[in-house]
Amino acid sequence: MKRRNFLQKAMLPMAGVAIPASLQFGKLDFSDLPGGLKILFQGDSITDAGRDRGRYYANNTQGLGNGYVYQIVAELLGQHPTSDLQCFNRGISGHKVYQLADRWDIDCVGLAPDVLSILIGVNDFWHMINGRYDGTAEIYENDYRKLLKETREALPGIKLIICEPFAVKGGTAIDEKWSSFDEYRAIAGKLAKEFGASFVPFQEVFDKALEAAPASYWCPDGVHPSIAGAYLMKKAWLEAFHKLMMG
Repeated sequence: MKRRNFLQKAMLPMAGVAIPASLQFGKLDFSDLPGGLKILFQGDSITDAGRDRGRYYANNTQGLGNGYVYQIVAELLGQHPTSDLQCFNRGISGHKVYQLADRWDIDCVGLAPDVLSILIGVNDFWHMINGRYDGTAEIYENDYRKLLKETREALPGIKLIICEPFAVKGGTAIDEKWSSFDEYRAIAGKLAKEFGASFVPFQEVFDKALEAAPASYWCPDGVHPSIAGAYLMKKAWLEAFHKLMMG
């Protein structure tokens, strides 16, 4: 079969497939993005995404990991080659809120970011239900509020992005015990409002994505996203960032 005919036939099954609106990604206008902006991503393994912690300086490929942070930074740097944008990833696998606090002076305040993005909470819950952590939703909320309050006091002009922790139904790690995880998600949303942060509704993003493909495609264990899942996170994060920066 000639190559042209083969390609035409291969594309036929896709001709009638509509891409859900929730998965479409339009280019956002960041033309007024301030020069020299410093963005810090904080969190657990979802943010860490296998980053090389020895490559701790801005915009380093290995230092950004291979997850949603890398995709976000690639998008921003590609669109703004003259912006002198500086992006740092300080996510650490397994961390909970109190562990962020333990390293906050070095991994946040010392960097003095203009924008701070935090995705935390899944381990505060997951490690509790598997017996590795004596935590509660109340502890999560109190620890998180204290961390945000201290951050605002140390860095008064900082802009905050709070990401919703999520659990994707159908993932191999998600069972009936996760029904109470909704409380942790609600706390993140509550704190975003309390501190005037831009909120990234990751749970809604993945719930809608399940209409197009199963969890095995987006987030196989229900916690750690695939490449495609990281793309969805990038899309949602950039929309929240756009609202925060462009009003």
